[in-house]
Amino acid sequence: MTNQGLDAFAAWVEDLMRERGYDIDSPRGGGKSRIADEAGVHRAAVTRLLQRQSMPDLETTRRLARVLGVPVRDMLIRSGRLTAEELADPHDYLTSPAPSADSGRRPTLEEVADLLGVPVDRREMFVRVVEQFLPSEAEADVEVTRVREDRRVLVESAAAAPTAD
Repeated sequence: MTNQGLDAFAAWVEDLMRERGYDIDSPRGGGKSRIADEAGVHRAAVTRLLQRQSMPDLETTRRLARVLGVPVRDMLIRSGRLTAEELADPHDYLTSPAPSADSGRRPTLEEVADLLGVPVDRREMFVRVVEQFLPSEAEADVEVTRVREDRRVLVESAAAAPTAD
């Protein structure tokens, strides 16, 4: 990163800090310590950024983004670590035209990884991690059967219930 890039990023972060009420300008304002504490990072990392000495590491950047209420994506792009093209915006997918009627199938995890901009060399790991949170097909079938049975019982109960005249 060039000094100009670091200056621009630091100035943007400073503005965010001020907008969110962190007193980073007065020596005893406590804003640098407060944001470091809230983000769970070393105060020195915040100071080095604000003094344009160094760019924060990835974890510090992620934590600062959370505290400042900005997407990590914006922090990574503004810091010069990644370009907008390298880090696809998931909102672009949400606003893109709906898939055609013949593609009414659930997307594969590989397709989801592609849509989210997961780097090709990390997609296999992405798929393995996400699969852990998805029900197996057998579990999904059991759940569908359970929901149908619950609905049947509710309908039968409603039909058998006496009506108030």
